[in-house]
Amino acid sequence: MARRDKGEARAIAPKKHLLGLLSKGAILLLIVLPAWSWGTIAILFASPGPKWLQLCLAVVFAALLPAIFLSSRSFYRAVPLSLIPLVLLLLWWQTLQPSGDKEWAADVARVAHGEISGSRLTMHNVRNFRYTSEDDFNEVWEVREYDLEKLQGLDLFLSYWASEHIAHVIMSWDFGHDEHLAISIETRKDVSQEYSALKGFFKQFELAYVAGDERDLIRLRTNFRRERVYAYRLNVTPERARALLEDYLLQMNSLTESPQFYDALTRNCTTAIHLHTRAINPDDPLPFDWRILVSGHLDHLLHERKIVANGDLPFATLRQRSRVDLRMQEHGNEGFSEILRDGLP
Repeated sequence: MARRDKGEARAIAPKKHLLGLLSKGAILLLIVLPAWSWGTIAILFASPGPKWLQLCLAVVFAALLPAIFLSSRSFYRAVPLSLIPLVLLLLWWQTLQPSGDKEWAADVARVAHGEISGSRLTMHNVRNFRYTSEDDFNEVWEVREYDLEKLQGLDLFLSYWASEHIAHVIMSWDFGHDEHLAISIETRKDVSQEYSALKGFFKQFELAYVAGDERDLIRLRTNFRRERVYAYRLNVTPERARALLEDYLLQMNSLTESPQFYDALTRNCTTAIHLHTRAINPDDPLPFDWRILVSGHLDHLLHERKIVANGDLPFATLRQRSRVDLRMQEHGNEGFSEILRDGLP
């Protein structure tokens, strides 16, 4: 009987050892290493000082992890010890604040804002640049007035600049007679910065709502950047379109006094729109879907939900007919918005 108990114990021991290894591996892979990787990149991008100092600080922080585990006799003692530097890092992270006072890049140099008086909307700092190439333009900022009683509808543009899975989203309010107000949610970069999708996760850019003429915001992408652009009319009443515009204005006006960081995950061109739509339609909000994050598939989601006009068309057909960039490359500046919509579903 004793020999059988010893045999069972010997059989159980390897299983316990394997389970111990698996639990340690899970803790490392799911908790410690992701948190440590985030911390290393955060220091590399956001720590103060020149780039060589940021790199040195990131290397030192990364080296702390193996040092803690190698110097500790117990794995389960090393784990909480490794979290102490992370807690300190998070405390520092919370001290980082967005700024409204930098030498901004020309295309985001001014903050769009507006006010409504009765049915009149006055928008300040509407961008209407005149382009000869993507990087060569005359800067024109305007004050424009819009009659909200003439608001007819709302359009959505998807512009593909990277891959099939990532698109930039622009909303455009239609006031008729070739009068449209387009608003693009973007990163606000200073003159030393270039856009980086990775840096967008690490408080490297401020948030910008760029209000502009479609001949600027859309034509820049169709005719000069040569991006693939799709235009969709949304099944939205003028009342709901106005409510969405007013919610946009609340955010835009707040940014004039209280800048915010752009965040590639929680506050980007699609997630911000999702937040606005939930704000104006709390009783029937658009449910969160993976395609809100993977913005290149947003039109598919809107087609499924019958939010785009002519949603009864097969999605492939609707998408093919909604592409506008190749057509618009044949046209100039005049009548841009009218020509753009000619022939759309």
